[in-house]
Formats: sequence, C-alpha cells, structure tokens
Amino acid sequence: MATMAQAIRMALHYGETELGVTDIFGEDVGPPLGGVFTATQGLETAWNSPLDERGIVGTAMGIAFAGGRPVAEIQFCDYAFNTIDLLKAAGNQSWSSAGGWNLPMVLMTPSGSGIRGSLYHSHSFDSWATRLAGWKIVMPSNPIDAYGLMLSAIADPNPVMVLLPKALLRVRGETLLPGEPEDPVVLKEMIDAPVGDRTHWQPNWPTLGEHFVPLGKASLVRSGGDATVISYGRTLPLCVSAADQLKTTDRIRFDVIDLRSLFPYDWQAISASVLKTGRVLIVNEDTEVTNFGEHLLRRIIDHHFYDLLCRPRVLLAKHVPGIGLNQVYEENTVPQSQHILSAMRDLAMEPA
Repeated sequence: MATMAQAIRMALHYGETELGVTDIFGEDVGPPLGGVFTATQGLETAWNSPLDERGIVGTAMGIAFAGGRPVAEIQFCDYAFNTIDLLKAAGNQSWSSAGGWNLPMVLMTPSGSGIRGSLYHSHSFDSWATRLAGWKIVMPSNPIDAYGLMLSAIADPNPVMVLLPKALLRVRGETLLPGEPEDPVVLKEMIDAPVGDRTHWQPNWPTLGEHFVPLGKASLVRSGGDATVISYGRTLPLCVSAADQLKTTDRIRFDVIDLRSLFPYDWQAISASVLKTGRVLIVNEDTEVTNFGEHLLRRIIDHHFYDLLCRPRVLLAKHVPGIGLNQVYEENTVPQSQHILSAMRDLAMEPA
C-alpha cells in the first residue's frame, strides 16, 4: 500500500499526464530532492523555485491566468502566513469578475504537528485557510483520499488548497490506488528515488487510474448511534482508534465523520449524524480561539439546539504561540490519543 506522500506523487503524475498540469514547483520540489517529504520525486513538470513564498503564490497565479494549470507547494504551512494578502487576491478573482475569470491553481502545503518540528514546522493552517473566501480547502487523512482529493483539486477551475498532515505523510494506507501494485516494495522500486546519486534515475510509473473524491463530501468512517465525533487530518485516525476502543470496552458506538473537505464542508452529513445521536465532539489540532471547529460548533448549536442531549464540545490545541521541540511540550499542546479517548467517553456518558 502507498504512503500518503507516494499517493500525492502519483496523483500529480496523473495530473500532468491526464489533467493538463503544466507546472509543479516550489522550494526543493524539483530534482534532485523532489520535496522534503518526497511527494514530487520524478515528476516531468517539477521545478525548483527560489525560497520565496510570496513569489511562489504570485507565480502560480500568473501561470493560471496565462492558461496554465499549476500545482505550487509551500514547503511548510508555517511559512504561508506572509502570503495571506496574495491568497486573498487569488480567492476573489472569480467573484470580482462575476465569474468571468477562473484561476485553476492548486496550493499544497504540509500542515500540523507530529514530527517534532518545533516553532516553525508544527503550525496548523486549517483555520486560517477556511477564512479565505473563494478557496476550496481539503485535508486528507489517508492515501486513497489524498489521491482523490488532489485529482479533484487539479480539475477544479478555481483555487484549491490541499493541506497535508505532516504526521501522516509516511503512513501507508489500507486501500490500493487505481493501478497501484499490491506489493509496497515493488511500488518503492518503481517510483522512489534512490539514496545518493540520482543523475540518471527515472521513475517507472504504474498505469494509474481515475479516482476523484468530490470536494465538499465527507466520509462516515465508523457508524454508531450513541455519539458523533467530527475530525480530519492527523486527528482523524486517533478518533477512529478511540471509537473502536470504546465500542469494545464500553459498548459505546460512535459516528466518526472524516470531513476531508473543510470548505465547502458536508453540512448534510454533520446534520444527519447530530440528529441521530444528539451528542457531538469536534476534534482538530489547530489552536483554539477562532478555530474552524468553533464555527462548526456554533452552526450545530444554531440548527440543532433542541436536538442535542448534552452540551456539544470541541477538543483543540492550546492557544499558545508555538509548539516546543521537547516531546512533552508537543504532546501537551495538541490533542493526543489519550485526550481524544477521554473526551469521547465523557461526551457519550454525560447524562442527557
């Protein structure tokens, strides 16, 4: 099974051969490195940009306006903050032209904690991203969704941001991509660049197939009638694990919703689950205070106040300036498995 990084790489290859991608670029995106997480190794249209995030976003906009279809990468989302004004401009082009100007560009960037990256390699960008009107925002939690969301992002006529959970980029999936060989060793030999001299290396791409995950469509990963947990990215597998444990030890059954798309998000799936269970917890690893999860909480209260059996709640990262390099600091700053398990159990067992 492919890792998420390999799935993104294969999606980009499919994009440049089948969907018209003209440029894949960013810091260290082209040869010889092929991205710090190896997500762009061996791609025909990949090239290296200067270390200039504003230049990367501006160049992507120019390529898209000129008729190209670029996929740009900001190496870590921590360095995207100085591009906010350009991201706002990219998002308003279709609206400000009454639909006359499309801007088919994808911006991908690793986001979140889990790699002991400390102050400038551990931020989350999901709440900032969802404030950018005019952008579609996605964040996968597994390789097959990463592949399908990337293809949908490439095909979209307007800007799409693909947030990649850093902690999951090297985690293997449980579902084969269309055309992926079953043996992960074979896949590695086909598409992973060797360590050392890569001067004459060329990938041997499998014959990949089409798989589009619709933007704005969530996935019900676990089904249960006792409570609902909503998540995405790094914390989604932790929620699934906690739900499986609670089913075994406490006979508590959760709906586990993987949003996949942060905007537009699948309100129909959220609403239906809350109506079914009457209990809801929203989990992500971005900092509290104007967190995207707090928006979902407010909307749930607005629409389902009288349907709730107990108070809805969120489990978010602490509102601190950064994440310390020390493992203890990181584990006590952003939600970990034990925090999620405890919050889910408390939600399900609170008296109605």
